[in-house]
Amino acid sequence: MAHDDIAVLLTGSTGFIGSAIHEAFRQGGVRVHRLLRRPVRDPVSPVAHGDLTDARSLRGACEGVDAIVHAASYVGPDPARCEQVNHLGTRNLLAEAARAGVKRVLYIGTSAVYGTGPHQGLLEGERPDAPVSVVSASRAAADAAVREHGGSTLRPHLVYGPGDRWVVPGLVRLLAAMPGWVDGGQARLSMVNVRALAQLTVAMTVTPPAPGTLFHADHPVPVTVLQAAGALARHLGVRIPQGTVAADRLLEMPLPSGLTRRNLTMVTVDHWYRSDRIWRLTGCDPGPEVPDDLASAPAWYPDLFPGRAQRSGPCA
Repeated sequence: MAHDDIAVLLTGSTGFIGSAIHEAFRQGGVRVHRLLRRPVRDPVSPVAHGDLTDARSLRGACEGVDAIVHAASYVGPDPARCEQVNHLGTRNLLAEAARAGVKRVLYIGTSAVYGTGPHQGLLEGERPDAPVSVVSASRAAADAAVREHGGSTLRPHLVYGPGDRWVVPGLVRLLAAMPGWVDGGQARLSMVNVRALAQLTVAMTVTPPAPGTLFHADHPVPVTVLQAAGALARHLGVRIPQGTVAADRLLEMPLPSGLTRRNLTMVTVDHWYRSDRIWRLTGCDPGPEVPDDLASAPAWYPDLFPGRAQRSGPCA
């Protein structure tokens, strides 16, 4: 069904999640304008030039649109940049939205703002935000600002699929380093395919919910670490742990470069969030459960597993 009567301003359209959202809007017939920092020529989508950290550069960016989808974020190590882009940049965007009379704003947030687990089937609003990193704190502030404006937030947890360079690659590296399973690998995780998340975004934009609402945005069925690892072993041939290991011993082990102790807790402690409500509300299909969906992993991660990508067929 086409929705060419709606015009949307999209931030973060060059990123992993933002690019999937951009494609979903185009496939759904939504007129999408991309906010980009640098001038480019785009034969497909109109481009507005502006930098979230420079309020003056955003002047006029929200003119002529009905809604804003804010998928831009900075997740690097610079604390000042986190504050400038994620928090203050969001406030700059909201100020321009208010000036242009655009009330419909959807923020693509993260469940990382809840802080350290275990999180066992959390409902929206059940627990206050308790971010433990500068990145998460700045994104929690952005989330709150959007909902104060009257917008809404989608909070996915672990997003995977075409273009993912963090979740599955990081999980593969952790599995290779682990000497055994903690509690049999039964820690449960919330995950969502980036394409399903993009479809949710379209539905939420076309038919916005009540102002100030928050939704978890993962597959409604959580996956155990063991189930996810088994699927990756079957479809990618990756090494997975054998036997058992005590949690305290695992937390003391050396970690692969680029991974943190907090990453390690993601495979040892429950981090799952009830997400049934958003799928019922929108009528969107969350797709296959994660272990079955990962059958397409060789096509989604060709740079990591080029030999298998040759045999996997087209991207699902």
